[in-house]
Amino acid sequence: MLIVIIGVGEVGFHVAKALSQEDHDIVVIDIDPAKCRRATESLDVIVVEGNGASPRNLSAANVQEADYVLCLTRVDEVNLIASQQAHELGAKKIIARLRNQQYTARDSIIKPEKFGIDLVIHPEKEACKEIVQLVRHSYATQVMDFEGGRVQMIGIRLDKDSPIIGKSVREICEEEDRDFKFGIITVLRDGESHVPWSDYIFKYNDTAYFIVKTKWLEPLMNLLGKEATPTNSIIILGGSKMGRNLAEELQKEMSVRLIEKKRDKAEWLASHVKDTMIIHGDGTDVELLKSENIQDADSFIAVTESEQTNLLSGMLAHHLGVKQSVIHVSTTEYMPIVHEIGVGAVLSKNMSTVNSILRFIASDETETSVMTFDEIDVEVIEFHPEPGSKVTKVPLEEINFPEDSIVGMTNHHGTLSIARGSTQLSDEDNVLVFAKSKAVPKLKRLFES
Repeated sequence: MLIVIIGVGEVGFHVAKALSQEDHDIVVIDIDPAKCRRATESLDVIVVEGNGASPRNLSAANVQEADYVLCLTRVDEVNLIASQQAHELGAKKIIARLRNQQYTARDSIIKPEKFGIDLVIHPEKEACKEIVQLVRHSYATQVMDFEGGRVQMIGIRLDKDSPIIGKSVREICEEEDRDFKFGIITVLRDGESHVPWSDYIFKYNDTAYFIVKTKWLEPLMNLLGKEATPTNSIIILGGSKMGRNLAEELQKEMSVRLIEKKRDKAEWLASHVKDTMIIHGDGTDVELLKSENIQDADSFIAVTESEQTNLLSGMLAHHLGVKQSVIHVSTTEYMPIVHEIGVGAVLSKNMSTVNSILRFIASDETETSVMTFDEIDVEVIEFHPEPGSKVTKVPLEEINFPEDSIVGMTNHHGTLSIARGSTQLSDEDNVLVFAKSKAVPKLKRLFES
């Protein structure tokens, strides 16, 4: 499959990295020589340096034969023009990142479909979806939905009193007095990701990632010694686009306070976001946080346009006793470091955008990345076993899977099952596999006939 990516900043780079590992032909276009150099040195892609909205550059990138064109520059207008040019040249499907949400409003004069765009992604909206999930699961460091929300992957940091510390994966999964199943797919320990097999022993401060049917989430939390209490009170720092979206999304179901440093913006928010308490102040002011009784809040969400402010305020809130701290960063390299420090959940709208793109492309493919992470070195890949492939001939426990991979879940005609060693796959299944990138080539051979 030929995929052309216009704009190779943070989003474009990570999309190209994920897709190039799937044996797709990737061409990237960017006007910035430094970004082109980074792509050339780090990725297995063809690089075209120049304006991504130029018909000449698009033709040089062979857009006319592209299965997908991803318009991911930082400038909406460039993405719109590039989309239209790619559509006119004959590209099959087009995805565009647009920062201005007015383009997709009902009363918008300019409609994305007029530019041939098949999918519009608003980065702030994608990040908000992830934050809302985290807020509703304040005991978690990460929450991801699969299969339309029927299955969830959830990351849990193990406290000193966690009942599973000192136990192996086999011991935990084979306890007899349990009527539900779950999978343990990754463990982050001392900054390194591990795909845990049956003899893996859990330690204090591990962050373990589980996959479970959503209806069994509460029993799983009980098993882990976590109380799945509802979220009633949140504090949002920053009246940014994300801050406003979050307040409007959550204010109907919980008590929301929003702190904004700029007086004029705080006054505007007070008159436009009616059911949220707007506080004019500095989120890094310890006395302000104490006066707002932050220790009684369920979640503190730092989404200002300054990642330094987000990091500092998130650390302060964690220190002052908030149940959950959610920190937004722009620099994805910070994510594993913040996660390892353990001050709360961390996310990036760039990675949220990357995962939305991967999920859309995965819906058309026999196997491709569904999701990639920056804090853990593991990808989520959806496979459809080919008739006669090795994985369809014997149970999973008899197959020599790569050590850095694990089958998490199967979907057989809509029936979802958490995979076990005794699971027998068929060519009518969809299979979610969690793996490090180096394991992907061997995995593909197992699923091919």
